[in-house]
Amino acid sequence: MSAAALLQSPISDLKVTRRGKVRDVYAVDDQQLLLVATDRISAFDCILPTPIERKGEVLTALSEFWFKKLGAVVPNHLITTSIEEMPEPIRRHADQLRGRSMLVQRTEVFPVECVVRGYIVGSGWKDYQRTGEICGHRLPEGLIESQELPAPIFTPATKAEEGHDENISEQRMRELLGDEDTTFLRDTSLRLYNEAREYARTRGIIIADTKFEFGRDVNGRIILIDEALTPDSSRFWPLGEYAPGKSQPSFDKQFVRDYLETLDWNKQPPAPAIPSEIAMATTARYLEAYKLLTGEEL
Repeated sequence: MSAAALLQSPISDLKVTRRGKVRDVYAVDDQQLLLVATDRISAFDCILPTPIERKGEVLTALSEFWFKKLGAVVPNHLITTSIEEMPEPIRRHADQLRGRSMLVQRTEVFPVECVVRGYIVGSGWKDYQRTGEICGHRLPEGLIESQELPAPIFTPATKAEEGHDENISEQRMRELLGDEDTTFLRDTSLRLYNEAREYARTRGIIIADTKFEFGRDVNGRIILIDEALTPDSSRFWPLGEYAPGKSQPSFDKQFVRDYLETLDWNKQPPAPAIPSEIAMATTARYLEAYKLLTGEEL
C-alpha cells in the first residue's frame, strides 16, 4: 500500500461522530463538521481492505466543483476545502488531510437518499425485469439494459448504516417526511440531475444515475450535503462508447464490482483484497472522470 493512500484519518484531538464506508466525520463545534474522504472503497455494501489511491482527493475536488456549479439550484453545506482556513486541530494534520477534507455546516439530515435515474441499470434494471416497475414507477414494456428512460425518475431509498439501502416509493417517502419536504426534495433532485447531466454530456460523460443527500440547516433551509455527483455516488459512462443492451464501461467503481463478480465470494464481510492492477486502473478512471468533467488535471 502506498504511503499516499489513506484508509483511516488520523485526527485524535477531534471527536469522531461517524466512520462511514468512505468518509470519516468529526465534530469541530456545535455548528461545523469535518468530512474526510479516505481512499476506502466499498462494493456490495462491504468495505474492501485495498485502498484506491487519490480517490478521496477526487471525491472532494469533484464535490466542490459541483457545489459551485449547481449553487443556483440549491444551497449546500460546504464552508471550505482549504486546510489553511480550517481550525488549528485540523491544520496540525495538514499533510494527511489536504485535498481530501471539507469543513461543512452541521444539519439535521433527512433519513432518505434522493436517487435519480436517467437510464435503466443496476438494481433498477433488476426490479424492472421482475416487476416492470422501479420504486412505484410503471415503465414501458420492452426496455433493455442501460437504455435511456423516457424521462428521469425519482427513486428514493432509505439509508442503512449497515447493509443494503432499501428502495422505497415516493408515497412511502411522503409517509416518512411529509408532502412538502418530499415534493421539494424530489423536484430539487431532478433539477440537479438534469442540469448536471446536460453539462456532463458536453464533456463526453453520461451520468446514468446519481444520489443526493439533504439536511436542514440552523435557519430551517433545506440544503445539499455529503458529496455531489462523484464516481462513488453516480454511474458515469463514456458517451462515445455507449451501447444499450449490456453493461457499460464506466468511470466509477463498477469496474471493481465487475472484478468482484468473477470471484467465489458471497458478498458478505470480510471483503477480499483486490489486485494492485485493479486498484491502479480504478484510480486512473476516477482521475479521468475528474479531468473530463472539470477540464483540469487534479
